[in-house]
Amino acid sequence: MDPWIDKIKCPADLKRVPLEKLPEVAEEYRQFLIESVARTGGHLGASLGVLELSIALHYVLNSPEDKICWDVGHQAYVHKMITGRKDRMHTLRQPGGLSGFPAPWESIHDPFIVGHAGTAIAQALGLAAARDIKKGNEKVVAVVGDGAMTAGLSFEALNSAGHLKKNMLIILNDNAMSIAKNVGGMSRYLNRVITNPLYNRIRGEVEKQLGRFPRLKKFSNASLEGMKHLFVPGILFEELGFRYFGPVDGHDIVGLVKTLRDVLALNTCSLLHILTKKGKGCAFAENDEEKGHGVGPFDVKTGEKIEITSSKNDGANVSYTQAFADAVSKLARRNPKVVAITAAMPSGTGLAQFQTEFPDRFFDVGIAEQHAVSFAGALARGGLKPVVAIYSSFLQRAYDSIMHDVALQRQSLVIGIDRAGLVGGDGATHQGIFDIAFLGSVPNLVLASPIDEYEMEKMMELALSHPSVFAIRYPRANIPKMFDAFAKKSFEVGEGEVLFDGNDATLFALGSMVETACKARALLEKEGVSARVVNMRFAKPLDEQLILDSFRKTKVLFTLEEHVGTGGFGSKILEFFEEKNIRNALVKRLALPDAFIEHGSREAQLDEFGLSPEKVAASVLKELSRVNK
Repeated sequence: MDPWIDKIKCPADLKRVPLEKLPEVAEEYRQFLIESVARTGGHLGASLGVLELSIALHYVLNSPEDKICWDVGHQAYVHKMITGRKDRMHTLRQPGGLSGFPAPWESIHDPFIVGHAGTAIAQALGLAAARDIKKGNEKVVAVVGDGAMTAGLSFEALNSAGHLKKNMLIILNDNAMSIAKNVGGMSRYLNRVITNPLYNRIRGEVEKQLGRFPRLKKFSNASLEGMKHLFVPGILFEELGFRYFGPVDGHDIVGLVKTLRDVLALNTCSLLHILTKKGKGCAFAENDEEKGHGVGPFDVKTGEKIEITSSKNDGANVSYTQAFADAVSKLARRNPKVVAITAAMPSGTGLAQFQTEFPDRFFDVGIAEQHAVSFAGALARGGLKPVVAIYSSFLQRAYDSIMHDVALQRQSLVIGIDRAGLVGGDGATHQGIFDIAFLGSVPNLVLASPIDEYEMEKMMELALSHPSVFAIRYPRANIPKMFDAFAKKSFEVGEGEVLFDGNDATLFALGSMVETACKARALLEKEGVSARVVNMRFAKPLDEQLILDSFRKTKVLFTLEEHVGTGGFGSKILEFFEEKNIRNALVKRLALPDAFIEHGSREAQLDEFGLSPEKVAASVLKELSRVNK
């Protein structure tokens, strides 16, 4: 017989499968998912964990009329397959292919694009409120991991949803993991929860019987409230205004279908607590849940990662993330006041080694970037030297904390901005291309970008003695070997360096673009063009004297940055010339477009947007030709 999943092109096809056959469907999807992600890479563990839930939801609901809000969207791979995208899974996270997250432009079954945690409850509540205003009757479901439940936005939305009491269902997917092992009070609370179906059975009967007698209404309510403290493992959610159900086995697909039907039939504000295993059905993803969270292509039989070499990495073998982690640990050995904070990303940010070496000086605050920064500011006020490591795209959430809770308070804080720049397959939700723009407005903030291990460590030393916020941005890339040949010179805050001198044009490069500028210079030299290459090191403050020297020496100035042009490094140089009332400076900015950039390889996208050595050299030649006419 043909596989069930080959017949499923939409949710309506799934509904034709007999209920007792759903376990077979689940196993087919599981094998297909593992084999598919083995070829493309992707977030394997999360989608395996909610595989049965994904099938059960589409078996019971009527999507796209009924809405499913995923939190976070990397768990929605099986949802993608059920909703007609199975035959395109080989394009997952590839240029022009399927997004690694839900995407409304991909399918009418995706209400939102979701790459950051904590959004689903607020979005589901908004859809439910809109439905009621329009007199609709569709079901609205939010699927939230217990890791995402630690996000502040989740708590804010829970509070509002419990108050409004809209007809909606929150499914709490409890696997004790987000990306790393979950931490905090919520995790401990959920771990204490035990299955107790007795409460819901008794409550339903009490409501039905006592509710028939108005005079006993007060007694009915009092009885139910008292019962909660005796029976309810989900007392927190009940007190917030939800009907709590569970916990139930999230891998019992037939049981899930029956439970979902019963809970949704209540037409009330409900929370269903399910227990799942992240990476379910894939041995290496189950045994090492953190590694199984997000993987590159791998061998299906062994789980071993398949290394993909790049022709542009020049044999590099040390990542910027590793250089950051090494610098933090090295300086922590010298200074017992150095502490490190991460928001549920100890491995992704490289701080896992700090955690191992200095467990008492390490804090994982869960998926709560705003709290991480405010907490770090208070650690500074308490006399410590806090270092916070956060991905650029996630740091967006902490802007107010940086501004109000640290910079305004004149606290010293080091921020390691990982994934600053293009991020490949993760795409639009994770591109770290806006941080210079939003951090550049913070008074007294220093924004640095190193080119190698030496500059990373030196910047970290400067940062620990700086009286305000000191942010260090670095890309998701390896450190080029070409910098090994450069002399290592000491520098101060705001000091750049001329790497190569030239007379025709100046290339002001920041961080990851210094390598590009050096290679572009070599190409230009072959065309008879003498280009000056400046490693600026700092987007704020700028090396003003170095800029003025270059302006006086060369005809044209170019700025190179792995960041959007709007409000970026190049804009700051233009602002500098305007402030100095220099009207005749010819500055050409080479940057990423003012857009949300989809997934694709970093190298290909740099070339597409004019930031490869070849494209930079071509831009310089074109501009010089125009100027010389």
